[in-house]
Amino acid sequence: MSRSIPKILPNEDDLARLPASERIRYRLIGADCRYHANDNISAHVRPGELEELKAEVTAKMQEVLSSLVIDTESDHNTNETARRVAKMFIDEVFRGRYVPIPAVTEFPNFSRLNELMIVGPVKVRSACSHHLCPILGKVWIGILPNEHSNLIGLSKYARICDWIMSRPQIQEEAVTMLADELQDRVKPDGLAIVMEADHFCMHWRGVKDDESMMTNSVMRGAFLKDSTLRREFLSLLSKKNAN
Repeated sequence: MSRSIPKILPNEDDLARLPASERIRYRLIGADCRYHANDNISAHVRPGELEELKAEVTAKMQEVLSSLVIDTESDHNTNETARRVAKMFIDEVFRGRYVPIPAVTEFPNFSRLNELMIVGPVKVRSACSHHLCPILGKVWIGILPNEHSNLIGLSKYARICDWIMSRPQIQEEAVTMLADELQDRVKPDGLAIVMEADHFCMHWRGVKDDESMMTNSVMRGAFLKDSTLRREFLSLLSKKNAN
């Protein structure tokens, strides 16, 4: 069980004596910020603390391996596993929790583009927050801009997707978070997102079903109100999948 932390924020000298995870947690609680698995907490992480977190996770992961009765000292395959897992979690698969959103250059819509744009498929990698098993899939994004929309480069869609998806979460919430971020940045008349993914918690454990995939969507603005536009977007996705 995690230790209960009082809401009274200690001074910086007291904080400095605590492990990095507790320092960060104190700041989050002091700022009344949520820190669920799919939340970004980068604003409360100070320079150098991610390296400290990796050292903490390494030590805790070593305890997990010991509790699994794995002799990591004489087993050359698992000798560095705790360190590798800690680095993987913080620098790679859960990176979207610990770093700010990547820089995204926005351009005014000088040409007053107002036709449907589709970006995708963007390959995405995430993790199920229930079992920390991989989620591997694709995302398609439909944008109906208006003259006041901010246009962003194609590669930036992929970077934003990666930042949102690189966290433990469930697919339904991930797609909604991605939609919120793009809606706020692009400010289109319509936004549509479809995600299709394999969940390894289905393949690897439980029912061990190798065929099932999950597809879900979010429709905003014109895509929600205009059935013709929605059909156009979905039919174009069907044609792309057929090729």
